Amino acid sequence: MKRTAYFLSIFFALLFIGKTSKAQEYVPNYQFAAGLKFGGYENGVSGKYFMTPTTSLEGIVGLRSPHGLVITGLYEINQKAFNVEGFRFYYGFGAHLGAVGAGYYQRFNGDNVHYTDNQILLGADGVIGLEYVIPQSPIAVSLDLNPRLELATGPFFDIAPGLGVKYCFK
Repeated sequence: MKRTAYFLSIFFALLFIGKTSKAQEYVPNYQFAAGLKFGGYENGVSGKYFMTPTTSLEGIVGLRSPHGLVITGLYEINQKAFNVEGFRFYYGFGAHLGAVGAGYYQRFNGDNVHYTDNQILLGADGVIGLEYVIPQSPIAVSLDLNPRLELATGPFFDIAPGLGVKYCFK
């Protein structure tokens, strides 16, 4: 729990150090991006599509160790962050659906869970993060926190950090 509080403290401190502009002034650097997402639970591929200049959809297909697959969909609101071109603050919500096989799984808070047979995963997700599109490059890097409410094998609440690297298409 101390680790989660530490991550949250640093994350929110960074968010509010710089000025943010109004959402209406924000224009994304790309229309679609695809890449890799490394999270507290799953690692996999992700895609992000801007529907409007301030709203996007993100999909993640993640593999969970030792053997599992989870699909996550997120609706995100985006704004310019720190008054710096290429920096974006985003937050949103969504859901996940997947399955894991029998085995031991460690939650982000350090608890171990043992499943004796296959389990369905179903729950609600949130996201709050920062993304930076490297100037004169098609590469975007993101860092976010993903609170998750697991309903099928829970209920339990957990939070995990995520790191993304994406290739941007105009």
